[in-house]
Amino acid sequence: MDALPVPRLLPARLRAAGAATLPAPTGPYAVGSAVLPLVDHARTDPWVPTADGRALMVTLHYPAAHPGGGRPAPYATREEARLLAEQLSPDVSGDVLARTRTHSRTDVRPAPGRHPLVLLSPGFSVSRWTLTHLAEDLASRGYVVASVDHAYESYGISLPGGRTLTCVACTALDEGGVHGSVVTSTRAADMRYVLDRLTGPASVRPYADMIDARRVGMAGHSIGGASAATAMAADPRIDAGINMDGSFWEDLPAEGLRGRPFLMLGTHDMHQPGGRDTSWDRTWTALDGWKRWITVAGSEHFTFSDGPVITRHFGLPQPELPTDRAVAVTRTYVAAFFDQHLRGIPRPVLDGPTPANPEVHFQHR
Repeated sequence: MDALPVPRLLPARLRAAGAATLPAPTGPYAVGSAVLPLVDHARTDPWVPTADGRALMVTLHYPAAHPGGGRPAPYATREEARLLAEQLSPDVSGDVLARTRTHSRTDVRPAPGRHPLVLLSPGFSVSRWTLTHLAEDLASRGYVVASVDHAYESYGISLPGGRTLTCVACTALDEGGVHGSVVTSTRAADMRYVLDRLTGPASVRPYADMIDARRVGMAGHSIGGASAATAMAADPRIDAGINMDGSFWEDLPAEGLRGRPFLMLGTHDMHQPGGRDTSWDRTWTALDGWKRWITVAGSEHFTFSDGPVITRHFGLPQPELPTDRAVAVTRTYVAAFFDQHLRGIPRPVLDGPTPANPEVHFQHR
Protein backbone atom coordinates (compact mmCIF):
# COMPACT_ATOMS: atom_id res chain seq x y z
CA MET A 1 0.00 0.00 0.00
CA ASP A 2 1.14 3.55 -0.68
CA ALA A 3 -0.15 4.83 2.64
CA LEU A 4 1.77 2.89 5.25
CA PRO A 5 2.80 5.33 7.97
CA VAL A 6 6.00 7.24 7.45
CA PRO A 7 7.22 6.37 10.99
CA ARG A 8 8.38 2.98 9.68
CA LEU A 9 10.88 4.92 7.64
CA LEU A 10 11.74 7.56 10.24
CA PRO A 11 12.82 6.23 13.66
CA ALA A 12 12.50 8.74 16.48
CA ARG A 13 15.64 10.36 17.87
CA LEU A 14 14.25 12.41 20.69
CA ARG A 15 11.42 12.22 23.20
CA ALA A 16 9.41 15.46 23.41
CA ALA A 17 8.28 16.21 26.97
CA GLY A 18 5.60 18.85 26.35
CA ALA A 19 2.61 18.73 24.04
CA ALA A 20 2.81 20.12 20.54
CA THR A 21 0.51 22.88 19.30
CA LEU A 22 -0.98 22.72 15.83
CA PRO A 23 -0.42 25.75 13.57
CA ALA A 24 -3.04 28.45 14.10
CA PRO A 25 -5.82 28.65 11.50
CA THR A 26 -5.55 31.53 9.05
CA GLY A 27 -9.18 32.43 8.37
CA PRO A 28 -11.43 35.05 10.04
CA TYR A 29 -13.66 32.61 11.94
CA ALA A 30 -13.16 30.96 15.30
CA VAL A 31 -13.55 27.18 15.00
CA GLY A 32 -16.04 24.87 16.66
CA SER A 33 -15.74 21.11 16.88
CA ALA A 34 -18.07 18.16 17.50
CA VAL A 35 -17.69 14.39 17.26
CA LEU A 36 -20.47 12.48 15.54
CA PRO A 37 -20.52 8.67 15.84
CA LEU A 38 -22.43 7.00 12.99
CA VAL A 39 -23.33 3.41 12.14
CA ASP A 40 -24.70 2.36 8.77
CA HIS A 41 -26.79 -0.66 9.74
CA ALA A 42 -27.77 -1.29 6.12
CA ARG A 43 -24.24 -2.37 5.18
CA THR A 44 -21.99 -5.27 6.13
CA ASP A 45 -18.52 -4.24 7.16
CA PRO A 46 -16.08 -5.71 4.60
CA TRP A 47 -13.33 -6.30 7.18
CA VAL A 48 -15.43 -7.71 10.03
CA PRO A 49 -18.68 -9.09 8.56
CA THR A 50 -19.96 -10.01 12.02
CA ALA A 51 -19.90 -6.36 13.14
CA ASP A 52 -23.20 -4.62 13.73
CA GLY A 53 -23.13 -2.48 10.60
CA ARG A 54 -20.43 -0.18 9.29
CA ALA A 55 -19.15 2.15 12.05
CA LEU A 56 -17.83 5.61 11.24
CA MET A 57 -16.46 8.28 13.54
CA VAL A 58 -16.81 11.82 12.21
CA THR A 59 -15.27 15.00 13.57
CA LEU A 60 -17.00 18.17 12.41
CA HIS A 61 -15.06 21.41 12.39
CA TYR A 62 -17.15 24.46 11.61
CA PRO A 63 -17.03 28.27 11.67
CA ALA A 64 -18.07 29.48 15.10
CA ALA A 65 -20.20 32.53 15.81
CA HIS A 66 -17.80 33.97 18.37
CA PRO A 67 -14.30 33.25 19.69
CA GLY A 68 -13.99 31.73 23.13
CA GLY A 69 -16.57 29.73 25.02
CA GLY A 70 -16.82 25.99 25.19
CA ARG A 71 -13.84 23.78 25.94
CA PRO A 72 -10.66 23.13 23.96
CA ALA A 73 -11.29 20.25 21.56
CA PRO A 74 -9.09 17.20 22.14
CA TYR A 75 -6.73 16.07 19.42
CA ALA A 76 -7.10 12.30 19.87
CA THR A 77 -8.03 9.83 22.58
CA ARG A 78 -5.16 8.43 24.61
CA GLU A 79 -5.75 4.95 23.20
CA GLU A 80 -5.80 6.17 19.58
CA ALA A 81 -2.60 8.12 20.14
CA ARG A 82 -0.93 5.22 21.94
CA LEU A 83 -1.59 2.83 19.08
CA LEU A 84 -0.16 5.26 16.52
CA ALA A 85 2.79 6.13 18.76
CA GLU A 86 3.73 2.44 18.86
CA GLN A 87 4.29 2.67 15.11
CA LEU A 88 6.37 5.83 15.44
CA SER A 89 9.04 4.79 17.94
CA PRO A 90 9.43 3.60 21.55
CA ASP A 91 10.61 7.14 22.28
CA VAL A 92 7.30 8.73 21.22
CA SER A 93 4.77 9.09 24.01
CA GLY A 94 1.18 8.39 23.08
CA ASP A 95 0.08 10.48 26.04
CA VAL A 96 2.03 13.49 24.76
CA LEU A 97 0.70 12.96 21.24
CA ALA A 98 -2.89 12.80 22.52
CA ARG A 99 -2.40 16.13 24.31
CA THR A 100 -1.49 17.99 21.11
CA ARG A 101 -3.21 21.36 21.39
CA THR A 102 -5.82 22.25 18.81
CA HIS A 103 -7.43 25.59 17.94
CA SER A 104 -11.07 24.47 18.03
CA ARG A 105 -13.57 24.36 20.87
CA THR A 106 -16.49 22.10 21.66
CA ASP A 107 -20.05 23.18 22.48
CA VAL A 108 -19.86 26.52 20.67
CA ARG A 109 -22.52 28.06 18.49
CA PRO A 110 -21.94 27.94 14.72
CA ALA A 111 -21.69 31.09 12.65
CA PRO A 112 -25.00 32.05 11.02
CA GLY A 113 -25.88 30.81 7.56
CA ARG A 114 -25.13 27.68 5.55
CA HIS A 115 -21.59 26.87 4.55
CA PRO A 116 -19.94 24.62 1.95
CA LEU A 117 -19.11 21.12 3.17
CA VAL A 118 -15.72 19.43 2.74
CA LEU A 119 -15.34 15.73 3.46
CA LEU A 120 -11.87 14.55 4.54
CA SER A 121 -10.58 10.97 4.42
CA PRO A 122 -7.22 10.05 6.02
CA GLY A 123 -4.44 7.82 4.76
CA PHE A 124 -4.58 4.08 5.26
CA SER A 125 -3.81 2.98 8.84
CA VAL A 126 -3.90 6.51 10.29
CA SER A 127 -6.86 8.35 11.78
CA ARG A 128 -8.98 11.35 10.90
CA TRP A 129 -7.23 13.50 13.49
CA THR A 130 -4.01 13.42 11.44
CA LEU A 131 -5.73 15.97 9.14
CA THR A 132 -6.70 18.36 11.95
CA HIS A 133 -4.54 21.35 11.00
CA LEU A 134 -6.12 21.36 7.53
CA ALA A 135 -9.65 20.82 8.87
CA GLU A 136 -9.33 23.67 11.37
CA ASP A 137 -7.93 26.00 8.73
CA LEU A 138 -10.75 25.27 6.28
CA ALA A 139 -13.32 25.79 9.04
CA SER A 140 -11.73 29.14 9.93
CA ARG A 141 -12.22 30.14 6.27
CA GLY A 142 -15.94 29.37 6.34
CA TYR A 143 -16.28 25.65 5.56
CA VAL A 144 -17.93 22.87 7.51
CA VAL A 145 -15.42 20.01 7.48
CA ALA A 146 -16.32 16.39 8.16
CA SER A 147 -13.22 14.28 8.86
CA VAL A 148 -14.13 10.60 8.73
CA ASP A 149 -12.57 7.57 10.39
CA HIS A 150 -13.40 4.34 8.55
CA ALA A 151 -13.90 1.26 10.74
CA TYR A 152 -11.00 -1.21 11.00
CA GLU A 153 -8.79 0.84 8.65
CA SER A 154 -6.55 2.61 11.17
CA TYR A 155 -4.32 1.50 14.03
CA GLY A 156 -6.94 2.70 16.48
CA ILE A 157 -10.41 4.25 16.35
CA SER A 158 -12.12 4.94 19.68
CA LEU A 159 -15.87 4.40 19.75
CA PRO A 160 -18.37 5.63 22.35
CA GLY A 161 -18.37 3.40 25.41
CA GLY A 162 -14.61 2.86 25.40
CA ARG A 163 -14.29 0.26 22.62
CA THR A 164 -11.39 0.64 20.19
CA LEU A 165 -11.32 -0.74 16.65
CA THR A 166 -7.91 -1.76 15.32
CA CYS A 167 -6.63 -2.21 11.77
CA VAL A 168 -8.09 -5.48 10.53
CA ALA A 169 -7.76 -4.12 6.99
CA CYS A 170 -3.99 -3.77 7.41
CA THR A 171 -3.64 -7.54 7.69
CA ALA A 172 -6.12 -8.12 4.87
CA LEU A 173 -4.09 -5.98 2.47
CA ASP A 174 -0.57 -6.76 3.67
CA GLU A 175 -1.00 -10.51 4.12
CA GLY A 176 -4.37 -11.42 2.65
CA GLY A 177 -3.80 -10.09 -0.85
CA VAL A 178 -6.89 -7.87 -0.80
CA HIS A 179 -6.69 -5.18 -3.49
CA GLY A 180 -6.64 -1.50 -2.56
CA SER A 181 -9.80 -0.91 -4.59
CA VAL A 182 -11.75 -2.60 -1.79
CA VAL A 183 -10.68 0.29 0.44
CA THR A 184 -11.52 3.04 -2.05
CA SER A 185 -14.90 1.61 -2.99
CA THR A 186 -15.76 1.05 0.68
CA ARG A 187 -14.79 4.60 1.56
CA ALA A 188 -16.91 5.91 -1.31
CA ALA A 189 -19.90 4.13 0.24
CA ASP A 190 -18.91 5.52 3.66
CA MET A 191 -18.96 9.05 2.30
CA ARG A 192 -22.32 8.51 0.65
CA TYR A 193 -23.71 7.55 4.05
CA VAL A 194 -22.06 10.53 5.77
CA LEU A 195 -23.56 12.83 3.15
CA ASP A 196 -26.97 11.27 3.69
CA ARG A 197 -26.71 11.90 7.44
CA LEU A 198 -25.44 15.47 7.03
CA THR A 199 -27.59 16.67 4.14
CA GLY A 200 -30.36 14.13 3.39
CA PRO A 201 -33.95 13.75 4.59
CA ALA A 202 -32.78 11.91 7.73
CA SER A 203 -29.95 14.33 8.46
CA VAL A 204 -28.58 14.84 11.95
CA ARG A 205 -29.60 18.10 13.60
CA PRO A 206 -28.31 20.65 14.39
CA TYR A 207 -25.29 19.92 12.20
CA ALA A 208 -27.24 19.78 8.94
CA ASP A 209 -28.44 23.34 9.54
CA MET A 210 -24.86 24.60 9.04
CA ILE A 211 -24.41 23.00 5.61
CA ASP A 212 -25.21 24.15 2.10
CA ALA A 213 -25.86 20.78 0.43
CA ARG A 214 -25.45 22.35 -3.02
CA ARG A 215 -21.73 22.91 -2.37
CA VAL A 216 -19.86 19.75 -1.38
CA GLY A 217 -16.20 18.84 -1.87
CA MET A 218 -13.98 15.97 -0.81
CA ALA A 219 -10.27 15.73 -0.18
CA GLY A 220 -8.15 12.95 1.18
CA HIS A 221 -4.61 11.97 1.95
CA SER A 222 -3.05 8.91 0.32
CA ILE A 223 -5.71 6.23 -0.17
CA GLY A 224 -8.18 8.76 1.20
CA GLY A 225 -7.31 10.96 -1.77
CA ALA A 226 -7.77 8.12 -4.21
CA SER A 227 -11.13 7.52 -2.53
CA ALA A 228 -12.15 11.08 -3.37
CA ALA A 229 -12.11 10.23 -7.08
CA THR A 230 -13.99 6.97 -6.50
CA ALA A 231 -16.57 8.74 -4.35
CA MET A 232 -17.10 11.46 -6.95
CA ALA A 233 -17.60 8.87 -9.68
CA ALA A 234 -20.25 7.17 -7.52
CA ASP A 235 -22.01 10.20 -6.04
CA PRO A 236 -22.98 13.27 -8.12
CA ARG A 237 -23.51 15.31 -4.94
CA ILE A 238 -19.73 15.72 -4.54
CA ASP A 239 -18.88 18.74 -6.68
CA ALA A 240 -15.07 18.85 -6.48
CA GLY A 241 -12.24 16.64 -5.25
CA ILE A 242 -8.57 16.55 -4.24
CA ASN A 243 -6.14 13.65 -4.05
CA MET A 244 -3.18 14.45 -1.80
CA ASP A 245 -0.40 12.03 -2.75
CA GLY A 246 -2.45 8.86 -3.12
CA SER A 247 -2.09 6.15 -5.76
CA PHE A 248 -5.33 5.57 -7.65
CA TRP A 249 -6.56 2.01 -7.14
CA GLU A 250 -9.50 2.21 -9.52
CA ASP A 251 -9.85 3.57 -13.04
CA LEU A 252 -12.43 6.27 -13.60
CA PRO A 253 -15.48 5.34 -15.65
CA ALA A 254 -15.61 6.21 -19.34
CA GLU A 255 -17.47 9.44 -18.59
CA GLY A 256 -14.74 10.54 -16.17
CA LEU A 257 -16.13 12.74 -13.41
CA ARG A 258 -18.80 14.25 -15.68
CA GLY A 259 -17.01 17.59 -15.93
CA ARG A 260 -16.39 18.16 -12.23
CA PRO A 261 -13.04 19.64 -11.11
CA PHE A 262 -10.23 17.61 -9.58
CA LEU A 263 -6.81 18.49 -8.16
CA MET A 264 -3.89 16.08 -7.85
CA LEU A 265 -1.43 17.43 -5.26
CA GLY A 266 1.58 15.27 -4.51
CA THR A 267 5.26 14.71 -3.87
CA HIS A 268 7.68 15.85 -6.55
CA ASP A 269 9.79 12.69 -6.50
CA MET A 270 6.97 10.14 -6.76
CA HIS A 271 4.33 11.96 -8.74
CA GLN A 272 5.90 13.64 -11.71
CA PRO A 273 4.46 12.62 -15.09
CA GLY A 274 5.98 9.35 -16.19
CA GLY A 275 7.15 8.68 -12.64
CA ARG A 276 6.93 5.62 -10.46
CA ASP A 277 3.23 6.01 -9.78
CA THR A 278 1.78 5.45 -13.24
CA SER A 279 -1.79 5.67 -11.87
CA TRP A 280 -1.54 9.47 -11.94
CA ASP A 281 -0.77 9.51 -15.68
CA ARG A 282 -3.69 7.17 -16.32
CA THR A 283 -6.14 9.13 -14.18
CA TRP A 284 -5.07 12.49 -15.55
CA THR A 285 -6.08 11.42 -19.03
CA ALA A 286 -9.50 10.28 -17.77
CA LEU A 287 -10.31 13.54 -15.93
CA ASP A 288 -12.73 15.48 -18.11
CA GLY A 289 -13.27 18.76 -16.23
CA TRP A 290 -11.11 21.52 -14.76
CA LYS A 291 -7.96 19.80 -13.49
CA ARG A 292 -4.50 20.50 -12.13
CA TRP A 293 -1.50 18.23 -11.47
CA ILE A 294 0.74 19.89 -8.88
CA THR A 295 3.85 18.51 -7.18
CA VAL A 296 5.75 19.95 -4.22
CA ALA A 297 9.55 19.82 -4.18
CA GLY A 298 11.14 18.59 -0.95
CA SER A 299 7.92 16.99 0.27
CA GLU A 300 7.32 13.43 1.39
CA HIS A 301 4.21 11.32 1.69
CA PHE A 302 2.96 12.72 5.01
CA THR A 303 3.71 16.36 4.10
CA PHE A 304 0.00 16.85 3.37
CA SER A 305 -1.19 15.84 6.85
CA ASP A 306 -0.25 16.69 10.44
CA GLY A 307 2.81 14.49 9.91
CA PRO A 308 5.33 17.37 9.65
CA VAL A 309 4.09 18.90 12.92
CA ILE A 310 4.26 15.55 14.73
CA THR A 311 7.66 14.48 13.42
CA ARG A 312 9.24 17.87 14.17
CA HIS A 313 7.89 17.90 17.71
CA PHE A 314 9.21 14.43 18.52
CA GLY A 315 12.59 14.98 16.90
CA LEU A 316 12.09 12.63 13.97
CA PRO A 317 14.18 13.16 10.83
CA GLN A 318 12.74 15.88 8.64
CA PRO A 319 12.28 16.03 4.87
CA GLU A 320 13.80 18.86 2.87
CA LEU A 321 10.59 20.91 2.96
CA PRO A 322 10.34 22.62 6.39
CA THR A 323 7.27 22.00 8.50
CA ASP A 324 5.98 25.58 8.27
CA ARG A 325 6.17 25.48 4.47
CA ALA A 326 4.51 22.06 4.34
CA VAL A 327 1.58 23.41 6.34
CA ALA A 328 1.36 26.65 4.34
CA VAL A 329 1.50 24.98 0.92
CA THR A 330 -1.10 22.35 1.81
CA ARG A 331 -3.49 24.91 3.24
CA THR A 332 -2.97 27.40 0.41
CA TYR A 333 -3.73 25.05 -2.48
CA VAL A 334 -6.51 23.06 -0.82
CA ALA A 335 -8.35 26.21 0.27
CA ALA A 336 -7.81 27.91 -3.10
CA PHE A 337 -9.25 24.92 -4.93
CA PHE A 338 -12.40 24.80 -2.81
CA ASP A 339 -12.78 28.60 -2.83
CA GLN A 340 -12.74 28.58 -6.61
CA HIS A 341 -14.95 25.56 -7.19
CA LEU A 342 -17.38 25.62 -4.26
CA ARG A 343 -17.65 29.36 -3.68
CA GLY A 344 -16.96 30.78 -7.13
CA ILE A 345 -14.01 32.90 -5.95
CA PRO A 346 -11.20 32.96 -8.54
CA ARG A 347 -7.84 32.01 -7.05
CA PRO A 348 -4.93 32.94 -9.34
CA VAL A 349 -2.56 30.74 -7.31
CA LEU A 350 -4.13 27.83 -9.21
CA ASP A 351 -3.20 29.30 -12.60
CA GLY A 352 0.53 28.55 -12.45
CA PRO A 353 3.79 29.01 -10.53
CA THR A 354 4.10 31.94 -8.13
CA PRO A 355 7.18 33.51 -6.48
CA ALA A 356 5.55 33.04 -3.07
CA ASN A 357 5.46 29.26 -3.53
CA PRO A 358 8.72 28.28 -5.23
CA GLU A 359 8.39 24.63 -4.12
CA VAL A 360 5.20 24.17 -6.15
CA HIS A 361 5.45 22.80 -9.68
CA PHE A 362 2.58 22.69 -12.17
CA GLN A 363 3.02 19.52 -14.18
CA HIS A 364 -0.15 19.98 -16.21
CA ARG A 365 -2.82 22.67 -16.39
